[in-house]
Amino acid sequence: MQFSDERIKLLPFQNSDFECFLEIITCPQMMKHVYDPLTYDEAKSSFEKRLPPWELDSDKWRSFSISEIINGGKLGFISIRIVNHEAKIAEVGFMIKASAQGKGIGRKALKLIKQYAFDTLMLNKLVAYCSVDNAGSSGLLEKEGFIRENRLKQNTLINHQYRDDYAYGLSKPAL
Repeated sequence: MQFSDERIKLLPFQNSDFECFLEIITCPQMMKHVYDPLTYDEAKSSFEKRLPPWELDSDKWRSFSISEIINGGKLGFISIRIVNHEAKIAEVGFMIKASAQGKGIGRKALKLIKQYAFDTLMLNKLVAYCSVDNAGSSGLLEKEGFIRENRLKQNTLINHQYRDDYAYGLSKPAL
């Protein structure tokens, strides 16, 4: 299974994606709005839980590498996990390498995962969370049609400080 546009492709995580995942998830600068950076062992465990197989009735993350079509360079990852099977609601999260940020990669990946969620998985709604201080992520979500539904006070503990998060939602487009 692969999703692509003219510039990027999304592929389910493979062992070869670990180095990119590790680079992002252990980097204090990259993680400053998400949670404390993981250790190598924590990153390895988290990555292995995201490897296929994945089933529609699963509650674990389904993660996809984001790669450039032209040179195959790994740019980050985007993940989806169903949080309410009955209501068909899934959470989406993404991390783009610092060197690839600001180039439209996240937006293209989010467009592809929305299409997968609504057209293939037949989900009803996507939700996403980001730090109120993460203007890049909140701006990206809003450009892609997500609506800010709530501000969650002291929702995340990062570096021994509680941080507020925004909760976003995007319902399946009406036919």
